[in-house]
Amino acid sequence: MDIPRPDASKQRRRKQLILIVVGVAALVLVTVGISRLKPAAPTVERSTVWVDTVKRGSMLRQVRGLGTLVPEDIRWIPAATEGRVERILVLPGTAVESNTVLLELSNPQLQQETLDAQWKLRAAEAEVRSLETQLQSQVLTQKADAARAQSEYNEAHMRAETDQELNKLGVISDLNLKVSKGRAQELGTRSEIEMQRFENSRKVLEAQLAAKRAEIEQLRAMANLRTRQSEELKVRAGTKGVLQESPLRVGQWVTPGTTLAKVVQPEKLKAELRIPETQAKDVTIGLPAQIDTRNGIVSGKVTRIDPSVQNGTVTVDVALEGELPQGARPDLSVDGTINLEQMTNVLYVGRPAFGQEKSTVGMFKLELDAATASRVQVRLGRSSVNTVEVIDGLKEGDQVVLSDMSRWDSFDRVKLQ
Repeated sequence: MDIPRPDASKQRRRKQLILIVVGVAALVLVTVGISRLKPAAPTVERSTVWVDTVKRGSMLRQVRGLGTLVPEDIRWIPAATEGRVERILVLPGTAVESNTVLLELSNPQLQQETLDAQWKLRAAEAEVRSLETQLQSQVLTQKADAARAQSEYNEAHMRAETDQELNKLGVISDLNLKVSKGRAQELGTRSEIEMQRFENSRKVLEAQLAAKRAEIEQLRAMANLRTRQSEELKVRAGTKGVLQESPLRVGQWVTPGTTLAKVVQPEKLKAELRIPETQAKDVTIGLPAQIDTRNGIVSGKVTRIDPSVQNGTVTVDVALEGELPQGARPDLSVDGTINLEQMTNVLYVGRPAFGQEKSTVGMFKLELDAATASRVQVRLGRSSVNTVEVIDGLKEGDQVVLSDMSRWDSFDRVKLQ
């Protein structure tokens, strides 16, 4: 008797389907597993990064800026008149006194005008002396006339009094008495007129002499101006110091107001620091500062803050205190640090390569094995030159990487080797 057998082809297809389903499921599981794996942490040379430890304590808040030493007292010597440079007697860097002649100018026209002004003054002075003599002679003549009229009046007055007495005695008639009194009265009036003429002649003398003296003063002022301008053709330092600049050349023609030289006092210097505008907001007048001249450090105080911003910096003047180091001179490049405040009991760490104060940045914090660093978000507070306050994200004793880690922005962990 024949027994029916199952179809072998169907069994084979069922086994193949099961194998396909198992294979697809395994592939899906492997894919999901691989997708959930974290990328391998990159390796960073430990010697190439800067690691610092978070500390708690006092932090001196400072700002730093580059600058130069400049003189406190600068004397710019301008040209008082136009002229040609004939000789340069002193070169920059030479110590000078106030009367040291730095250079000589020439101006033939000015010299001629000076001589003309002096001759006009002398002629006017001679003229006023002659006029004064003539007017004084006229006044004296008028004075003599007034004196003579007064004398005649006195004589006539005494005669009239005598005739009045004689008339009382009956010696002379009334007519003679009236004649005597009339003459005395006439001579009295004449005497008064002559005195007024004398006073008027004196006033005329004073007025004419005052007018002439005013003309002389005008001519004298012009002569003095020309003389002074001629003397200023010999350009002098005007103060004790060092000649720093003399930009002219022999034969060069200069006009009034042209800068001829610059004299400074090298022992009186101040520092002009250029502080970044983002840090200058906390700088105030009177704050202490230290100026590094590359040959010594000098203490000082902030004396002026420029109200404007130039090229992203604010100029701050620092007055230096104490003796200057050897080699300190104008235009010397310096590095200045200004102390803003002393912060106590704060959490702080070295300033990272990237990250401004009062911002949140990602930093790599070393784990316990010190061989791996993980990224953490750190909130920063007030900053100083080399340190910054930590508000949140780190605790005392944590070690963090301060170097530039922008190359590994796509990783949250790195290995230090």
